[in-house]
Amino acid sequence: MSDDLIHMDAPSGWEIEGKNVALVREFVFGDFSEAWGFVSRVALLAEVMNHHPEYTHSFSRVKFRLSTHDAGDVVTGNDHALARAINKLARS
Repeated sequence: MSDDLIHMDAPSGWEIEGKNVALVREFVFGDFSEAWGFVSRVALLAEVMNHHPEYTHSFSRVKFRLSTHDAGDVVTGNDHALARAINKLARS
């Protein structure tokens, strides 16, 4: 993964917040347990990638906000890679 700043379109389903400040996306699940299971899988993935997302979890909704703090709170290649990996988890 690259820490270089990335100025490209957001991955499928994601939106760019501000001027390349963050990638954001909300996922909606059938119930709390399904949403919590998804958050748990993302947490394990984030550990492996060593890139940890900001997220909120409210009953069946999970919202992610991805930016790289070490780069000054902007979107980098790490954020795009994590967003694409989260999309894969959501499809599985």
